[in-house]
Amino acid sequence: MTGVRLEALNKKFGDTEIIRDVSLEVAAGEFVVFVGPSGCGKSTLLRLIAGLEEATSGRIRIGADDVTDLPPALRGVSMVFQSYALYPHMDAYRNIAFGLKMAGTAGETVDQRVRRVADKLKIGDLLQRYPRQLSGGQRQRVAIARAIVREPRVFLFDEPLSNLDAALRAETRLEIARLHDELSATMIYVTHDQQEAMTLADRIVLLNKGRIEQVGSPADLYQKPQTRFAARFIGSPPMNMLDADIADGKARLSSGASLDIGTGFSGSASIGIRPEAVALTSSGEPGAVQARLVHIEDLGDTRVLYAELADGSKLAVRCAADVSLPKKGATVALRIDPKNVHVFTVDGRRVD
Repeated sequence: MTGVRLEALNKKFGDTEIIRDVSLEVAAGEFVVFVGPSGCGKSTLLRLIAGLEEATSGRIRIGADDVTDLPPALRGVSMVFQSYALYPHMDAYRNIAFGLKMAGTAGETVDQRVRRVADKLKIGDLLQRYPRQLSGGQRQRVAIARAIVREPRVFLFDEPLSNLDAALRAETRLEIARLHDELSATMIYVTHDQQEAMTLADRIVLLNKGRIEQVGSPADLYQKPQTRFAARFIGSPPMNMLDADIADGKARLSSGASLDIGTGFSGSASIGIRPEAVALTSSGEPGAVQARLVHIEDLGDTRVLYAELADGSKLAVRCAADVSLPKKGATVALRIDPKNVHVFTVDGRRVD
C-alpha cells in the first residue's frame, strides 16, 4: 500500500488561481473523498495527482517517490472517469485488458487478471459485449475493472457515479466500498454529492475556492464543523443558521427569542442548529420559539418541516413521520436543544 502527500500545491490557469496552497497527506490504504461545490477545484486537484494537469508550484509524492514531473503512465495510478471513457470498438474484455497489453504483460497473465477482476465485479458474463450493449451501471463496472486490473499504487475516482440513476448509484457505491475493504487500496474519490462523501470516506477533504476548508472523518465534519461554510455544506437539509447577539451565555435572536446556550463567547454571531436538534413543543414551554409553518416535506420515514420566524429567518425541523402536524400557515412552537447549538463568529469561524 502507498500513501500520497501534497506539499503547498498551487495551480493557475492564466491569472486565475484554481488550487491555492494545498497540503495534504493521504495514508496508505485510506479512502479519502474530495467534496465541495462546483468550481471549488476538487477535480483539478485529482487531475494534478494523476498527472493530467501540471502543477504551477508545489510537490506531489506517491509513496517515497516525487512524481511532480512524471507523466501519468509512470505514477502508478489508475483513474476512473465520470464518462466511463471506454473504447466503443472493443468489447468489455479488451477494454479491461487494454492497459495490461500496452504494458507488455504476458497473455496468460492478462487473461487471468481480467477474468478474476470481472468475477469480483460480477461482470464475468458481459466480457464479450460492447459498450453500446451495456447499461450505465455495467459500463461503470467495466471502467472500474480496467482500473483494478492494472494493480496500481493509488486509485483515483472522478465523480464516477454522476451518470447513474439513484438506485444504481447506491448499488455501485456499495461495490466501491466493498472493493476498498477487499483490496485495502489507497483511494481518492471526487464527488459533489455529500451523501457519497459521508458514506464512503475514511476522511473527507472539503474544498472551497481552491483551498481546504476542513479535513476530518464524516462524523467530525457533521458534528463539529469548523466554519460556517462547512456547517452549511455538510448535511441535508443544511444546518440552520440564525443571527444572534450573545452575552452571559444567552443568545438573543433577531426574531426576539432568547436561548440559554451556555457559551463564554460574547458579541454578534451566527448560531447553527441541525434540523434534528429542533422539535415541535407546546407554546407554553419556557424558551419555545414561535414560528409559522410554511412547508412540509414527507420523506417516508421522516418529515422535514420548514418554519419562518418573526424576522423572516427560516428553520428546518426533522421529525418522525407519525408526528401529528398542524396545517401549513399555522403557528407552531419550536424547542431548540441548547446542547446542540454551534456558534460561529461573524467571519464564519467556529467558537468552541
